[in-house]
Amino acid sequence: MSQAPGAQPSPPSVYHERQRLELCAVHALNNVLQQQLFSQEAADEICKRPLSQLALPRVLGLILNLPSPVSLGLLSLPLRRRHWVALRQVDGVYYNLDSKLQAPEVLGNEDGVRAFLAAALAQGLCEVLLVVTKEVEEKGSWLRTD
Repeated sequence: MSQAPGAQPSPPSVYHERQRLELCAVHALNNVLQQQLFSQEAADEICKRPLSQLALPRVLGLILNLPSPVSLGLLSLPLRRRHWVALRQVDGVYYNLDSKLQAPEVLGNEDGVRAFLAAALAQGLCEVLLVVTKEVEEKGSWLRTD
């Protein structure tokens, strides 16, 4: 069907959640996935599970949002910024792919990445996002059931 002259095509339907409370991570995930897949309760439940419950082989990668100190040369300022860090397994070895590093940092096997995550979470104010396939997300298989 042709459009009338001068008519504008209708804009695509875009899923968009607006900010509510301090749930920006949940909103960002749902906005990227273009549907409401995550709720506050689901995100809280993921955070409450111990690190040992993560089925790391089913996780494509992890993205951490960490506090990052601000410094001016040798002077450390009492300000805190946030920094995003990627962790990923390549050929059976986990790496810290922090963009501030000169080169990828080897974390080793699953125990190494779990130790890194535990240390990051112990610092407080750390958020962890799991990057998984749609199939893994739909089945909730990023967590072990044993």
